[in-house]
Amino acid sequence: MSDESRGDGSIPLMQQLLDSPILLLIIGVASPAIFYTLWGVMEIISIPLAP
Repeated sequence: MSDESRGDGSIPLMQQLLDSPILLLIIGVASPAIFYTLWGVMEIISIPLAP
């Protein structure tokens, strides 16, 4: 059953996300920033202490 035949008129969440360029920009900038920050923290933690 397609969305038009249901008659409730609601827009799916994924379509709302893909229709919003500002939200896509925020996700596109925030996700690499968070990923690389976590990666850097893990790299710093893995460095052994100097004697």
